[in-house]
This record gives sequence, C-alpha cells and structure tokens, in this order.
Amino acid sequence: MATCVKLNTGARMPALGLGTLRSPPEKVRDAVMAAIDAGYRHFDSAYFYMNEHEVGEGIRQKIQEGVVKREELFIVSKLWCTFHEKKMVKVGCQKTLDSLKLDYLDMYLIHWPMGFKAGDKLIPLDENGHAIRSNTNILETWEGMEDLMDAGMVKAIGISNFNHAQMEAILNKPGLKYKPATNQVECHPYLTQVKLVEYCQSKGIAVTAYRPLGCPGRPSAKPEDPVLLVDPRIKKIAAKYKKTSAQIFDFELTQDEMDTILSLNRNWRFCDIEMCRYQKDYPFAAEF
Repeated sequence: MATCVKLNTGARMPALGLGTLRSPPEKVRDAVMAAIDAGYRHFDSAYFYMNEHEVGEGIRQKIQEGVVKREELFIVSKLWCTFHEKKMVKVGCQKTLDSLKLDYLDMYLIHWPMGFKAGDKLIPLDENGHAIRSNTNILETWEGMEDLMDAGMVKAIGISNFNHAQMEAILNKPGLKYKPATNQVECHPYLTQVKLVEYCQSKGIAVTAYRPLGCPGRPSAKPEDPVLLVDPRIKKIAAKYKKTSAQIFDFELTQDEMDTILSLNRNWRFCDIEMCRYQKDYPFAAEF
C-alpha cells in the first residue's frame, strides 16, 4: 500500500498525488489511466482546470477494466472563486461531480480565500485588469462546504492557499461543524512555508504541497527565475543517491541533507496571482 497521511476525519490520503493543472483535455485522460496503471491512487483536480470531464473518463475507464475500485481512489477537487456564495457552493460542487461522473469526492477544497463576482467568466476583470471581487466571506463559504459534508457529496473538506489568519477565522468560527482536513499550498525548497506547516500540524490539519518541483514549465516563467531542479545543492544530493532531482521514492535523506534543502528557502512564489493583489482576502501579504 502506498504511504498515506491520516486526516483528522480518520481517512487516509495517499501521500503522492497526480496534479492535473494545465493538462490538456486531449491528453489528461491517458495520463490519468497511465498513472493508475503505475500505482497512483490520489488525483487532484479543479473546476478551474477545465479538464475534469476527461479526468473522469480516465478514472472510469480503469474502474471498468477492473484495475482499481472507486473506494481505492482518493479524488480531490476545488470550489472555484465564483461559487463562494453559500447557496452557490453546492452548485459548484455538483458541476464537478457531473463532469467527473462521480457520486462523491474524497476531498473538496476552497481553491482560494478570495471570492470573485459570480458569472460565466472564470476570472472577471475590471478595466485595470484586477479580479472583480464578490461580497462574500470565507466563513459563509465554509458553511456551504459543511453542507456538502452533511449531504454526502464529499467525504472531507479543506482549504487551499489560506494563510494563518484565514485558517484561524475558520477554526474560531461560532458553530463550527467540521475542521479543515488539509490546506493545499505551494511548498518546495524555495518556499518551505515552515511556520505555516507547523501551525497546520499544531491544529491537526494536513498540508498538501503543490508545485513541489518548482513548476518549471509554467507559462509565466521568466529567463531569470530560479530553476529548482537544476539547483547545484539539490543535484549534489540527488547524485549521491543516484537519483534525479525530482525523485522521492525508496530512500531517506539525512538530517544534514534535509537542513540543506530547508536552507534553500528564499520565500519565492511561482504562483502569486498578480491580478488579485488588491483583493481584501489576498492571502500572500501576511507573513504566513
């Protein structure tokens, strides 16, 4: 069995998952099928990625072939920012379930703490190129997420890209029914997020890392940006174990090597969503 993280719900989440951001619809179905054949059981999707129909096709094909059972998979998706109104949360989740053709999700996250103006546009922009915010707040959105749990549409709920204060607001919410099971955040050697990770762990909230390899193929990459996978300190450690810079299986690093990796932190974000910097709930202005 794959290494798993035990959630505060009691469920076990496979530690390694396949992300589907920027996976072309015409290719992601085959990628999901190949991943299942290779042993992946955790799949991360989102309404915003605009490929959930094809992700679902890949999952269903492998279930039909008898390679895997639905209950052996851990499927994650995310509530997009235009569905933050409490009454719209269920609408957003149902759209994802319909696309994936699943009866439930193992985990459903609030994708970002900022709410956008509802409508057909994924990111509605004003004349200055800034995202148009809604008048929602994350506490009302969280109540909508809790309703999904009660309705059996999801097995666990969590958050993504939330800072310490935003998590505190949820945890201290009067009448809180369900704690976040995980906070999915950008985390890699150039952005170690030590304080945020320690805070989450102190509250029993698992941390899921996205862009753990630095996302070298991102469209926003500039020639002068640091490239994590060719960092000489990472390559030196990899060479010692006869691994690539990206491999994480079947071996352990020494504490000195872990300390070296942590020392690479430069608080460098590969994902800072520039058009949202003026949002009242923009999460990255805080220390952690």
